[in-house]
Amino acid sequence: MMLWDLFFTFLKVGSVSFGGGYAVIPMIQYEIESNGWMTSSELQETISLAGMTPGPIATNSATLVGYKTAGLAGALVTTLGMILPSLIAVILLASVFFRFVNNKWLRSVFYGFRPIITGLIVYAAINYGFLSGDETGFTWTTFVTLLICFGCLYAMLKYKLYPIVVLLAAGAAGIILY
Repeated sequence: MMLWDLFFTFLKVGSVSFGGGYAVIPMIQYEIESNGWMTSSELQETISLAGMTPGPIATNSATLVGYKTAGLAGALVTTLGMILPSLIAVILLASVFFRFVNNKWLRSVFYGFRPIITGLIVYAAINYGFLSGDETGFTWTTFVTLLICFGCLYAMLKYKLYPIVVLLAAGAAGIILY
């Protein structure tokens, strides 16, 4: 019976998980504490661990809560409950999208999104990568970082290198230079 309770609790949380994982944590906390599955300090440790692991914090939290509460079976049902609503939504949206994929207006909209998304990524890279922290403006580290970026871009375009190789080389260059 506890596995069903875990599943339906996280199905409910996954159904209303708008705003990202950190926005869902208070709901997870309420559900866990009201059911008495974990103490507040245990949940805090679990969420801290979930934040340090790769992947979405809400799903990681659900998995860890399920594991701590009911072992491997608990981890499986809480993870399934958490991701099932999003999975269903993506499948439904994809089926609608593929019906209209050849629509001239929809294609135009998506082509219009490309420069906007590229601009947002470039803005984030400049704003958070080069102008953040105590240093502002153009420094030698900014110059070296830009050289690494352009070198990676050149290597990928000119030599058709696999992105993982370029990523590892850029990481090694960063370690050596900094």
